[in-house]
Order: sequence, then structure tokens, then C-alpha cells
Amino acid sequence: MATMHFELVSPERILFSGDVEAVLLPATEGDMTVMPGHAPAITTLKAGFVVATDQKNHGERVLVRGGFAEINASGVIVLAERATPVEELTPEKIAHEITELETRRDGSDDDAARRAYDEMIGQLNEARETLKL
Repeated sequence: MATMHFELVSPERILFSGDVEAVLLPATEGDMTVMPGHAPAITTLKAGFVVATDQKNHGERVLVRGGFAEINASGVIVLAERATPVEELTPEKIAHEITELETRRDGSDDDAARRAYDEMIGQLNEARETLKL
């Protein structure tokens, strides 16, 4: 099967760089799957899981909180605001992220920003349930 290059970068480190068959992205307009030959696009990301499947049908799952994805003829590059591989997630880490977002939400007078924080908190709660943490 055809492959494409995929990179997932956070401010702290490169979390993944290699050839994959497909990448599932939590795009703000709805989840999307990118495969080789996908039309060029740029999308923003919401909190959720990026899943990259390699040639051995092995999936790399990473929880991202915001960012951008650039899709082009040679592959996909994700620049995440925050990213944590699933194997590094703990209930404490997710609780800390939720508390941080709640603090930001409570300190904001902007209704749109407050709604955005509520949405991110909901997405992190969904991630916690998905992982049974």
C-alpha cells in the first residue's frame, strides 16, 4: 500500500516522524482521515487524538490540544499546541489540563472564548473516558 511522510511536532519535541498509510486528525470542522494523494489543505485542530497508521497496521495515538495540520502532496505535518502520547497520559495529567482550562475560562469575559474553553474541557473529558483513565 502507498505511504506518505507524517510529522507530529509539539513545542517540546518531535513526537513522530516517519512513513504512514493514513492519519486521522481531530480537525475543528470534523475529524478527517488523510491518505496518500489527499488534496492539499491546511486545517486547525481541536483537542482530540491524532492517529497515524503505519505499514504494519500499527497505530500511534497522541492526544493533542489545538494546533494546525498542513496536508500536501508529500505528506502531513502537524504542529500541535500541546501533545502527549497515549502511553504517557495519566488521570492526573488530564485533570491538570482540565483545571488549567477551567481557570482560563473563569478568568475570561469573552463569551466566545468561554464557549471554546468549555468545548475543549468536554473534549478532554471524552478523551479520559475513551482511555478509561
